[in-house]
Amino acid sequence: MSIIKLGMNSFEKLGDGEVIKIDSGETIFKLDSFENNPIVKPQDLGLTWHEKGELKIGAVFNGGAEVFQDKIMLTPRCVQGYQKKTFFDERLGIERTCLENYISEVWPLVSEDGLHFTRFQNVVIRGDGTDHQDFTYGIEDIRIVKYGQRNLLIGCGKINPPFKGENSDRIAIYSTDDFMNITYQGMVESFDSRNAIPFSEPVKGRYYILLRFHPNIHLDFLEAGIDQLLNPFKHIEHWERIYEQRSQNLLLEAGRYPHEREKIGPSTQVIKTDRGWLLIYHAVGEIDVDICKAYGLAQKIERGYSVCAALLDLDDPRKVLCRPRHPIYIPSAPYELQGNNQYPVDVPAVVFPVGALVRKGKLILYAGAADKYVILLSCSLDNLINYLGEYCNYIA
Repeated sequence: MSIIKLGMNSFEKLGDGEVIKIDSGETIFKLDSFENNPIVKPQDLGLTWHEKGELKIGAVFNGGAEVFQDKIMLTPRCVQGYQKKTFFDERLGIERTCLENYISEVWPLVSEDGLHFTRFQNVVIRGDGTDHQDFTYGIEDIRIVKYGQRNLLIGCGKINPPFKGENSDRIAIYSTDDFMNITYQGMVESFDSRNAIPFSEPVKGRYYILLRFHPNIHLDFLEAGIDQLLNPFKHIEHWERIYEQRSQNLLLEAGRYPHEREKIGPSTQVIKTDRGWLLIYHAVGEIDVDICKAYGLAQKIERGYSVCAALLDLDDPRKVLCRPRHPIYIPSAPYELQGNNQYPVDVPAVVFPVGALVRKGKLILYAGAADKYVILLSCSLDNLINYLGEYCNYIA
């Protein structure tokens, strides 16, 4: 996560977030949604095709964010040429969306103002067998973590087709100095996991990494330091130790609150503040009607992805200082929920942050919406941290 030093005024107009009292009497924090969301749409990038004479619209979403040469880079996954279907999820007991012939690739985007993005040098990161055979069913959700002049791009490589069951996700690692020449470093082949996010600096000499072992968030350290990421095959034994000790490195457990009932996972880069490491994470579960009313919705969301936050100790991030009982943002706009004629969606009720930046005290999140679009959310960083400190004392 970078402090932006860009000479731009665009972000000054973004909202600061707000603290709201809901019908139950509890207090929640609500991120602001940019008035011109979505900021990137599939049509903007030519992600469209015709099928039986009908125009089909693809997807661009879930992009990491970082600053490069006074510009903002995004690494969203892009997909086209797929078919949308539904299936009955027996485990959850609900009808869900699935997508066939669905192989994501990542198109780096660039922006002068953080709001308007275009393709960057037509660079493409593929995970379809073109560049290697480690995974061949797509590359998804790349986070950008900066170490000095080098950027690590850490995503999810699919070893099986998406929507076809478990044990399909592997941590895939790339690096770049310029976003034009991108080196594939390898994948962590030892276990199924996605949403891996290393800290951008050591803490008391240890390089920590956040992981999602379904359905929880885990935190462990890299015994071999950064080389464990740059040469994952060389350090298989260290990765296996992390997996074998996952019961000891559990950080946040799913199921504590209704909106986290199904699963949780780390989302953006971890943000260092004076009062702790700010962890932005996503949750999947039922969002109750009191929360929904604060967003102008009349009914609860049966199954939705929401944005959540926690604060970790600066010296020992394994210690959770606070964790709110409620999300800090939920799907509420048509392009986040069920869609409409203007904004068709692929997977309803999803907001999924992947990239984070800070400018002049403002937290800016780039998030996927309904597995279709890129949106921008914001707040005053101090407002959010103060809310966490005042209203969210953690109870183990």
